[in-house]
Amino acid sequence: MTGTLTSDTEVRTVRAGRPGPGPVRCSVGDLLLADLPVSVVLFHDRPLDPDVLADGLARALGHLPEFAGRLRTGADGGLWIDTDDSGVPFTVTDAPYTLTEALDRMVLPAGGLVDHVRATEARREPLPLLTVRLNRLTDGTCALGVSWHHAVGDMQTFALLLRTWSACTEGTALPEAHRAPDRDLQLDAHLPAEDCGTPGLRLPDAAEAAELRRAVAGAALANRTVQIWFSPAETERLRAAHSAEAGRRLSANDALCAHLLHVLREVDGAGDEEQTLTVPVNLRRVLGLPDGTLGNLLGEIRLPYRPGTAPARYAAELRTAVEEFTDKHLGVRSNLRFLEEIGRARVADCVPAGFDPARRTLTVSSWCRLGLQDLPLAGHRPVAFSPAATLQLPWTSWLVEGPRGEGHLCTLVLPARAAARLRTAAALLHPHRRPGDPAPAVAPRKLL
Repeated sequence: MTGTLTSDTEVRTVRAGRPGPGPVRCSVGDLLLADLPVSVVLFHDRPLDPDVLADGLARALGHLPEFAGRLRTGADGGLWIDTDDSGVPFTVTDAPYTLTEALDRMVLPAGGLVDHVRATEARREPLPLLTVRLNRLTDGTCALGVSWHHAVGDMQTFALLLRTWSACTEGTALPEAHRAPDRDLQLDAHLPAEDCGTPGLRLPDAAEAAELRRAVAGAALANRTVQIWFSPAETERLRAAHSAEAGRRLSANDALCAHLLHVLREVDGAGDEEQTLTVPVNLRRVLGLPDGTLGNLLGEIRLPYRPGTAPARYAAELRTAVEEFTDKHLGVRSNLRFLEEIGRARVADCVPAGFDPARRTLTVSSWCRLGLQDLPLAGHRPVAFSPAATLQLPWTSWLVEGPRGEGHLCTLVLPARAAARLRTAAALLHPHRRPGDPAPAVAPRKLL
């Protein structure tokens, strides 16, 4: 670890002090996401000691050196992570916001609480794969912004980093990490011989590719982010009502996904059109891999919502899709065959099959049940946690536990007009909210 904090804003580079075990060859799943950063903010109701945080992070990087490395493209076009301990920029700064004002900024395209990893450039230049920014707020609280390169891993991989970091600051047992020098080979050993036969990626034609580039370029102007909170009691009433109507037990995630898509179809005036929901699935659980396996081990369910379908019925269809995932939705081998046909070098031109904003395909990524708000850093647990969207791409959303781990917080990016309509649709959005339901412990002021 190098650097000393001596002013209101200063950056130090945090290193483990030794390189990792060697380079890691990224998988096809990593390559598909290698132009994307992932960013989050953890909010604390008291200050955190930056020296304790930095020291703990340095030790955590010794156990997870991928985060302190750099990307490299091989002669064959493959993407590698060099675990060379180049280090992680750690910024501490005074931010001119209270805790509530900082929470308000999570719906802004440039909230200023995270130093987003420069993902695309990091494939060509030796740039950091992880950044940390400790924002000291005006009311004695703080916001810890973290951004990492998606090629390093998915949310489960980040959760492993956070558990390791917490263990290093608190002196508790370290979680076990499972890495491999070749991630595709590691995954291949756990895949069934055959899968659903449908690849989870596609190659847009020239016209669609141009339209996607325009959508990305204009995202900040064309779209808005809203946040919705469902209290524990409200979520349970929704789940119970859908379960009773469907005649089978459903999860909270089933009910919330179906409800959100139903509401959006109503406010967008698209109830007479078919619309698709995309739900990423953690392949570790499906394939029997340890939770501490690093990388982007993600599949997805793509489920059409047909006109006339009741939300409870759709929630039941989603539950069935989860149960039948291996036979009907697992497509890793199909992805590899697809890339063999078009040429692996064209993977950068592909997009996930479930990403289709022109057809209003809604993606709901659930980051629940990871226990992130139970993890203390420098002696203190966070009071809230939120994604920090780097691109306001329409029809994308994330579900996390609400403040203090209670209820569910949905962060949702929509076209500006649909977002405005949703803000005036409280009765449709919250049919199971009751006047006596408690408000969240801490919250942004424009929470729906």
